[in-house]
Amino acid sequence: MHGENWQKELTLRPIGVVRSSLKAPLKRGVADAANLQEQGEEIRKQMRQIEGLVSELIVAPELAALLDGIEGFSHIVVLYWPHLLEEQKRKLVHVHPMGLQEFPETGIFATRSPARPNPVLVSTVELLGRAGNVLRVKGLEAVDGSPIIDIKPYAGVYPEIKEPRFPEWLRFVFTLR
Repeated sequence: MHGENWQKELTLRPIGVVRSSLKAPLKRGVADAANLQEQGEEIRKQMRQIEGLVSELIVAPELAALLDGIEGFSHIVVLYWPHLLEEQKRKLVHVHPMGLQEFPETGIFATRSPARPNPVLVSTVELLGRAGNVLRVKGLEAVDGSPIIDIKPYAGVYPEIKEPRFPEWLRFVFTLR
């Protein structure tokens, strides 16, 4: 890398907090060929639970004006911090995606696992409404109390990816929906 600026520490300040009935992270069990079907059904059940979950994003009151115009979007992208993630999990290098040992062990950066050096999580959710500094959303897998790092409108049309490529294990996840 040119220069050493990339090694400097960054400071992130939460812009708000998630209020949700989800009080603990969802557990993904360990599966193998013998119980892959059973584990897939459990993941399906969890996905359905999250798809219908309504949460509130409480944005700091002094930042409420930054939300002006957000109501024009059907969906938003929420970046948040998994505050209940244990520090030791941030040191993992490889995991079996979704805890399914049927899938090859993969580097953390090739998964959406929260267990990463900087566990910034990203979810695209349906925006149900706004009341001042509070956004009601549907489909957010964030635990109650999760700090919100940023909110962006979902634009969907750019950048348009013509033919994305995915590993086989992720195709399995797509079939769970």
